[in-house]
Amino acid sequence: MPTEDTKVNRAAAGAIEVADLTFAYGVKPVLQGVSFTLEKRAIGLLGPNGSGKTTLLRALLGHLKVSRGSVRVLGSDMAVDPHGARRRIGWMPERGGILPAMSGVGMVAYLGELSGMPPTDAIQRSHEVLNYVGLADERYRKADTYSQGMRQRLKLAQALVHDPDWLFLDEPTSGLDPSGRVSLLELVRDLARAKGFGVILSTHLLADVRAVCEEILVLREGVLLDHGRVQAESSGDREAFIVEGFGDEQAFADRLAGAGAQVERQDRLWEVALPREAGARRILSAAADCGFALRRLEVKTETLEDLFFRLLDDDVAAAAGKEA
Repeated sequence: MPTEDTKVNRAAAGAIEVADLTFAYGVKPVLQGVSFTLEKRAIGLLGPNGSGKTTLLRALLGHLKVSRGSVRVLGSDMAVDPHGARRRIGWMPERGGILPAMSGVGMVAYLGELSGMPPTDAIQRSHEVLNYVGLADERYRKADTYSQGMRQRLKLAQALVHDPDWLFLDEPTSGLDPSGRVSLLELVRDLARAKGFGVILSTHLLADVRAVCEEILVLREGVLLDHGRVQAESSGDREAFIVEGFGDEQAFADRLAGAGAQVERQDRLWEVALPREAGARRILSAAADCGFALRRLEVKTETLEDLFFRLLDDDVAAAAGKEA
């Protein structure tokens, strides 16, 4: 696996830049005005099935002829020189990737040679990555006899064999049982967090993104709804708090409203949003003024599920507003 020097060099490698990317297979666009910049870390490409995730990955690989917008990967314009960047990308497709009658070690070495490695280096590296993904004892078996979990690990080894800078993984846990899914995600997390690879993990599973990723891109019907950090705290110029207590609730609510707060009651809890610079102090002052005893006061953090469903709900509401 990579040395410390390799990890340092990898961390300094270039970014991925997409600007106003629009693509259609026919009349209806599959991607619509998608723009983002990614630095090297674990990124979740999240969205419902049919949202355009695989098409976006294909654009990043230079597999599509893009007529509107631009895609630059590690400094290469993918419309002009896709081969320069592809040598530094590992690709794990959701479907296919298994060649009949070839052994696991033979397949991985063959992919290494296709990426430009000399045969001797490719076979040596094949043994190394198969050991890393847990297939050392099965490397001489024919790959088409592998179980689904073994096939997914084999495809990950193929993506790793030429020691790329970025890994593009399309639904890597597809068809796996719970233990196989956990094991594969542990490998991906290790590659991103400890080995220094950039990772784009395309999935419709929130739990997979939560287990691995530091950042997310959310797609819906080809539109990029959001790009941000996983489990980021409340953003913007307001900060949300969870409050619990007892006393004169109406007086407390009135004091908060007078301080410019947005207040929402949820059973015994209050969700209070106030200007970020003085939020907690204003809550404490309002409680003291009306004798409301606080049991709990904490900043509300937005989970990945909160973010995902809020974005989808906002998008649906916006579409309904346009139709109206």
